[in-house]
Amino acid sequence: MNGTITPSTQYLTVPGGRISFDDTRQGDGTPVVLLPGMLDSRATYRHLRPLLVAAGHRVITMDLRGFGESSLVWDDYGPAALAGDVLALLDHLGIERAVLAGNSYTGATVVKAAGDAPERVAGIVLIDAFIENPPPGALMRGAMGLLGAAFVHWPAAWGFYLRRMAFPGAKPADFDAYVAGLVAALRTPGRKTATRGYVRGDSTPVGWTAAVRCPALVVMGGADPDFPKPELVADRQAAALGGARKVMIEGSGHYPMADNPAATADALLPFLAELG
Repeated sequence: MNGTITPSTQYLTVPGGRISFDDTRQGDGTPVVLLPGMLDSRATYRHLRPLLVAAGHRVITMDLRGFGESSLVWDDYGPAALAGDVLALLDHLGIERAVLAGNSYTGATVVKAAGDAPERVAGIVLIDAFIENPPPGALMRGAMGLLGAAFVHWPAAWGFYLRRMAFPGAKPADFDAYVAGLVAALRTPGRKTATRGYVRGDSTPVGWTAAVRCPALVVMGGADPDFPKPELVADRQAAALGGARKVMIEGSGHYPMADNPAATADALLPFLAELG
């Protein structure tokens, strides 16, 4: 298959709205579903997807509730609700089992899906995920609340985070245009509801990993600014997942699939090959 393929947008209607996704359709082995983090779109995988496709994998990327090309307003934006959307998408596509990969907020989503429907999930990949982290102290909770409010009311704050913090090293060639698009999306009428739903949601649930029985891979950017000590976070997640494989991508920030897609593919491909 041509690794540069750009699938067209498709839609799945679920209770409450419509989810947008794309599907390369072809590929050997277990299909791979890639989920973006909050306030992002499935295009965050635009540089990683061709590398996985070129290696022979069927790749599906899915927008989250309220973002990308999905419906804007929902009654629930939590990671558990998103897990239901993922499983509904597998049903819609007639996929019996898939590998699920989640970035940041949706690390919890793929863990939840694997625990709720173990027969449907062949393996999970956590990419700079928020899960199984110690509860923040009062000072950190206050800071997070202020930051979340800034994202809701001042979309430029999200752009500042992406431009000045999330990518501490290399940036994709299309970085400026991509970030400008995300900031513009936050200004879309009605988007505040979705943004508020994510920043106020439970993005770091504890205990969900106990239900996971499938193989797991933890990928973490070594320079991720969202964690004071990224490797310790990755170690804790790997241990909670029963000794999952851990791969650190040195120099990468919170989005290694965008700032170092080759290294991210190098981490994923052996894991996918083992799952068949």
